Amino acid sequence: MSLAPRRIAVVAAGGTGGHLFPAQALAETLIARGWGVVLASDQRVAGLAQDFPAERRIGLSAATFRRGDPIGMARAGLAVARGVLQARAAFREIRPSVVVGFGGYPSAPALVAAILDRRPSVIHEQNAVMGRANRLLASHVGTVACAFPTLLKAPPKVAARAVVVGNPVRPAIQALAGLPFTPPTAGGPLRLLVTGGSQGARLLSELVPEAVKALPEELRRRLIVQQQTRAESMANARRVYQDALVDAEIAPFFRDMAGRLRDAHLVIGRAGAGSVCEFAVAGKPAILVPLAIALDDDQGQNARVLADAGGAEVAREHQLTVESLATALAALLGNPERLARMAAAARSVAIPDAAERLADVVERAAASR
Repeated sequence: MSLAPRRIAVVAAGGTGGHLFPAQALAETLIARGWGVVLASDQRVAGLAQDFPAERRIGLSAATFRRGDPIGMARAGLAVARGVLQARAAFREIRPSVVVGFGGYPSAPALVAAILDRRPSVIHEQNAVMGRANRLLASHVGTVACAFPTLLKAPPKVAARAVVVGNPVRPAIQALAGLPFTPPTAGGPLRLLVTGGSQGARLLSELVPEAVKALPEELRRRLIVQQQTRAESMANARRVYQDALVDAEIAPFFRDMAGRLRDAHLVIGRAGAGSVCEFAVAGKPAILVPLAIALDDDQGQNARVLADAGGAEVAREHQLTVESLATALAALLGNPERLARMAAAARSVAIPDAAERLADVVERAAASR
């Protein structure tokens, strides 16, 4: 009796952690189901994908362009065309059962190659606003999956057939889904976690310590702050917290994010899709500060999903000041009952098993050939 051929999934992702980390969660789930996984991306992914569990990596030519730049558009088109040829050559050897794209221009060559070769293809959109690369290709792929019920900027026919699966999160974050939220006790510690972000991190690095310093003394005495801070802002942040007599741990990056998120009573962060979904899965009240320069206000729309459920407060950059943030912090940290309600609301929109759901979609797409 002959054995069935091994199933291979090409996962096309890269550029930023927001695209790569959900792709890695899917890869780990598929591997656990007996699949082989190949990562297709551009060269920038090398520093981010050190732990990506691919048995092979394909480097593809790709490029992006600025709106209104015809020369840049032509160069990007040529780069993507080279990447498509590279992908088609690799696919003839690999013979993938399905190609899964996670958005961003590094995913485009592999998806275009899959479309031209009539191979099963899936797009996963992490944000509440469909990204530019995904918008261009979504009408031509077999299946579209998305993280949020809202899918703005998507072609109407694409939005109508999109499958809501959630945003795959890291296993350590997923494990927090079953843990109850423990609100702060009267007179007990108040644990504030401030996450960073690959873009626009300077604002939070400098503004949050000053806002904490402006809090009433009775709150500051109870505060335990853990803050991801840009390296060039660390010395100033430490000085401000010391002046405010606040117990604070400052670092550019926290490796044990799951443990810190588990213990937090309140989180402040940007509104990237990964952060919003992780806060929801962990069931944590949040103050979200969408990146003002984000294309199509995707972070603002991500934040709105959590805010509309009652799980987060949204602070827009143009309205955010030391005083307004201090007022918001005091109102939340001084109200344990409200924090508990927000935690429950955040968890109500979470999809902890997003990686499994997306893997189901991928397997169905592969079987449809």
